[in-house]
Amino acid sequence: MQRLSKTAIRALHILGIAGSAGGILYGVDKSLWIHWWIMAMVTGVLMTLVEIRQSRLWLIQLKGVLTYVKLALIGSFYWLPAHKPALFITVLLMSVIIAHGPAGLRHYSVWHRRRIDDKPGKKRRMNG
Repeated sequence: MQRLSKTAIRALHILGIAGSAGGILYGVDKSLWIHWWIMAMVTGVLMTLVEIRQSRLWLIQLKGVLTYVKLALIGSFYWLPAHKPALFITVLLMSVIIAHGPAGLRHYSVWHRRRIDDKPGKKRRMNG
């Protein structure tokens, strides 16, 4: 059930990103895509909370740290509106690289300067 829940949230997140992509990349009226953007942000927060709940190491592993970087780039949409398409593409590429990269990359700790994994049996499981 846990894996199915995480997959469903991730699927809705990707749907939200896809639905808002055209608006961001082509400057379409915001009212046509903002609901997709809200879905992407809400599901992104949910995925982050699930990851932190399962392992606090996520906060210092590259997969977590790059999430902060992506949020900063998204936040810069307001200060650099002319660069919104390039920023969006950068965030999208970072997401794919970190999600599908090797475990050694995803689990690299910026604090410890090496790969850090949870000890077996230490990972918290979601109820369900």
